[in-house]
Amino acid sequence: MTAVRVLQITDTHLVGDPAGRQRGLVVLDSLRAVLTQALRERTDLILLTGDIVHDDPRGYERLHEAFDPKIPVLCIPGNHDVPQSMVDVLDAPPFHIGGHHDIGAWRIVLLDSQQEGQVGGRLDECERRRLDEALSETRQPHALVVLHHPPIAMGSAWLDAIGLDNAADFFAVLDRHAQVRGVLWGHAHQVLDDERPGPLGVVQLMATPSTCVQFRPKVPDFEIDDRPPGYRRLTLHADGRIETTVGWLE
Repeated sequence: MTAVRVLQITDTHLVGDPAGRQRGLVVLDSLRAVLTQALRERTDLILLTGDIVHDDPRGYERLHEAFDPKIPVLCIPGNHDVPQSMVDVLDAPPFHIGGHHDIGAWRIVLLDSQQEGQVGGRLDECERRRLDEALSETRQPHALVVLHHPPIAMGSAWLDAIGLDNAADFFAVLDRHAQVRGVLWGHAHQVLDDERPGPLGVVQLMATPSTCVQFRPKVPDFEIDDRPPGYRRLTLHADGRIETTVGWLE
């Protein structure tokens, strides 16, 4: 496999009611429409990066109605997820929860940044150790690291207050591993493409819009944006390059 084609879906905020809404938008219908559009292109793997449900464990059952069973879906929790219910419902193909996944020349490491009862995120010592080990033991020349909470400032005071609260510890681990090419997250309900220096080159930093409503970027207080549902596509090349585009529901 010369290149791996990945679709990131995030912040679906599903509930048990198939007609459940966020800000007037039927979230299950929106997810289905996003998948229909995004999967027009070849897709080897889907990343589902947290806030899969909106505090309602019945929402996990809705995923089986929306996703193609032939495409693996790697899942991590967000602050609105219900971990035990997530395991009970999604710990079977095509869904896989956490851990790491090797495909092509890449290792994809999936992290759990959820803090019980908190909106913001944190990577505890156990999770940071697991990240370190996953990057140390791999023979894959390149790595993509995935979590729910933003590990950098997004430029909105209210959102930055509920990001990853020990980002320095996270990057201290990454900086020991030259094969890390990108970091990908959700939670922000908006787009960001940035970069930071790594041990041997640039590490791409990517935030992705929700499949339902978006948050207006770079404003001090919470505000809903008028952008439509979105998603991100990534092509992970064998030489370590990441090509990425963000798509919006047409």
